[in-house]
Amino acid sequence: MGGAAAWDHSQFTTSPPVYPSPNMTGAGGWDAALAKARDFLAEMTLEEKAFMVTGTTGPCAGNIAPIERLNFTGLCLQDGPLAIRQAIYASVFPAQLTAAASWDRDLIYKRGLYLGEEFKGKGAQIALGPVVGPIGRSPYGGRNWEGFSTDPYLSGVGVELTVAGIQDAGVQAVTKHYIGNEQETQRNPSVSPNGARIESISSNIDDRTMHELYLWPFYNAVRAGTASIMCSYNRLNGSYGCENSKSINGLLKEELGFQGYVMSDWTGTHSGVPAIEAGLEMNMPGGIAFSTPTPSYFGGNITIAVNNGSLAESRVDDMVLRILTPYFHLNQDADFPPVDESSATQNSFTKDTWVHDFALGPTVDVRSDEHTKLIRDLAAAGTVLLKNVDGALPLNAPKQIAVFGNDAADFSEGLYSFAGGFVSGSYDIGTLAAGGGSGTGRFSYLVSPLDAIKARAKQDNALVQYILNNEYITTNGFTTIAPEPEVCLVFIKAWATEGFDRESLLPDYNGSAVVETVAANCNNTIVVLHGTGPVVLPFANHENVTAILAAHMPGQESGNSLVDVLYGDVNPSGHLPYTVPVSEDVVPSTAHIVNSTALAETEDPLAWEADFEEGLLIDYRYYYADDKAAKEKVLYPFGYGLSYTTFELADLSTGASNTSTTNSSASASTIAPPGGRADLWAPAHTVRFQVRNTGARAGAAVPQLYVGLSNAGAPSGTPRWTLRGFEKVQLDAGEEKEVVLTLAKRDVAFWDTVSQDWVVPQGEIEVALGWSAGELLVKDTL
Repeated sequence: MGGAAAWDHSQFTTSPPVYPSPNMTGAGGWDAALAKARDFLAEMTLEEKAFMVTGTTGPCAGNIAPIERLNFTGLCLQDGPLAIRQAIYASVFPAQLTAAASWDRDLIYKRGLYLGEEFKGKGAQIALGPVVGPIGRSPYGGRNWEGFSTDPYLSGVGVELTVAGIQDAGVQAVTKHYIGNEQETQRNPSVSPNGARIESISSNIDDRTMHELYLWPFYNAVRAGTASIMCSYNRLNGSYGCENSKSINGLLKEELGFQGYVMSDWTGTHSGVPAIEAGLEMNMPGGIAFSTPTPSYFGGNITIAVNNGSLAESRVDDMVLRILTPYFHLNQDADFPPVDESSATQNSFTKDTWVHDFALGPTVDVRSDEHTKLIRDLAAAGTVLLKNVDGALPLNAPKQIAVFGNDAADFSEGLYSFAGGFVSGSYDIGTLAAGGGSGTGRFSYLVSPLDAIKARAKQDNALVQYILNNEYITTNGFTTIAPEPEVCLVFIKAWATEGFDRESLLPDYNGSAVVETVAANCNNTIVVLHGTGPVVLPFANHENVTAILAAHMPGQESGNSLVDVLYGDVNPSGHLPYTVPVSEDVVPSTAHIVNSTALAETEDPLAWEADFEEGLLIDYRYYYADDKAAKEKVLYPFGYGLSYTTFELADLSTGASNTSTTNSSASASTIAPPGGRADLWAPAHTVRFQVRNTGARAGAAVPQLYVGLSNAGAPSGTPRWTLRGFEKVQLDAGEEKEVVLTLAKRDVAFWDTVSQDWVVPQGEIEVALGWSAGELLVKDTL
């Protein structure tokens, strides 16, 4: 993964080998649990060890078999990042995208904690989330909505808090997908027209970009103690992610000091001993995938390999220890609830197909009022006000309301978007509260926007008219609307799902035309967008579009959280975790999905290559490399969000901490403590400033701190500005508070490909404070 000033494709066709796979040490407070795991390991046979690291059939999405003679009841692995997908009577939380848009550390942590509580209540020791891969290199990525943000710093904050929350609830977090998993197209091998095996897309990433962008949030996850890392489907610089020794052994286990186990994505294992030697510990789902028998590279093959001398049993022992240590660390051996029997009915297997017996308990309702309140609060906090002309919002008890668009309605095709597999382009009528694929959730209920608006309007004795069919709206306009409404609320959406990449950044179902049609007839048109981001908004400057809200994917309390914002019970405080471009035309070619007719018909097994030539310059880092060009390309910048009040920043000052930022001569190849060397996290600088609410309403400001290394001696390719701090500050009208942000050494360093270390540039490091990447108001130097 050596870096290069200019892109040289030949450097990225292979990854340097890193062997052997390091043994865990129990660092990070896991030493007592490791001792228990060693005692348990001493009682195990080789066959039991082999099946401890191999998935089997069972009641959950993934299963590790029980060992009855050792009183081990097995492990239950369940999707996913926003809900227990395979469960009934469970909550569907806002997506991570919504959580990131809140920029609220407390709410993000609570979301993780409450998710963990529900997983535990259903008897799942392992939660398959959170997600920081994809990070969102391409705005067309089908799974971007599962992650937090296109910015590694914001993603790092989100994943660290979420891992902490899940594991504080006593459940193992699985941070995924490691690494470079930035498109769905050709994520798995395919078969050519002539029957040849065509390998998965190879994400070809240089060393510096790997560290500063894609690996960055995994530092945070490992520092938080994530029990597991799930390796990804794609190839990385030529070799599969689940058998790439450089990324797993070298980066993850040595440089980041990861102590847990590496788990394959489902059917992401393509070899046995080579994958094990490269650092893989757990093969999922084992010998059966998606109800189809498939050969397992682990299981009995491990026993054979140890017995014939091709695999050292000591490596298998470390695999088992890495799996058992988090189990003991989280006290999952002590009175952990049994697997909810209803979970089994939600998966593909019945008990007569299970290879091993699992103890099942009764159906448990894990929802709670506290969880529901958090879902509603977080969804409102993650709603971003993009436009608000002349105080169109909040609504002031209008008596004549008209609602338009298919996204306002209740679901029309069931409460579970995984029902048809990875479905693309379905779900016309119905609000978009979660995306599709394994990261979705089974709703036990949903509050639609229309139902919530009706309920609120009833308090004001208001009339609510509505047309929900988009085709009818664009064809017939206002023909059935009377009397004339005071306000027109238009609901549009942008669907995204695992298994497919987006074909367009426009709203789905002709949503832009729906807005244009309504706005042509209504001079107070308010647009609400649900779904993934970024979505281009060609109607944004229409004179009759008075307000725009990006409500993302809010979960089960969708309508209630939206009405809270529309009527001003909640002052919007969400900010974009990505950039909205003016059109698809300005999206750089490097951000498009690798796909073509030629590749679809190729007979070359290694033809699929994605060269990450843009390096660090994705999203706002690309758009704001040139401030003049940004004005022509950016509609709403990263970090942008309006409020019903106004805020002011003042009195920026910087100071050095007690910790030196002298560059270390320590080798990055030695095994580090969890999360990387301690000096990288040590406070290096403090930044102080005042933030004041200058309006008439209480509200929450989100001042953002950006660091500029490009003029301080950092190498070419360094972004002009990168986010390195933020704070959400609650302020009453007229109130002022001091905010102090701390920059760690890593925040002011770049990855030097020669010394293989983080290096602080020796010139003046710039800092800028503002409300978004496009509105940096106050600047200073460190």
